[in-house]
Amino acid sequence: MTEETLTKADEGKRVLNADGTEVGLLVDVHDNRGYVEPDPGITVTIKAKLGWATKSEDAHPLDEGSIQSITDDAVYLRGTLTH
Repeated sequence: MTEETLTKADEGKRVLNADGTEVGLLVDVHDNRGYVEPDPGITVTIKAKLGWATKSEDAHPLDEGSIQSITDDAVYLRGTLTH
């Protein structure tokens, strides 16, 4: 089992289900918990990449146990996150 920990540096990365389907954008990381914005607009996307984004009411919480791997540009989930 991989131990992947989210950090502020991961904000702005795409989040993908185990099958490769993109489900949103990681917009906020706080205390190793990430928040995925399911339908980010261009403004949210830019703010997330700069570390300025905040989660909306629609953001889904994402904890370490649901993460398969983290790459330079994406967070891959173990299962499926639906929105």
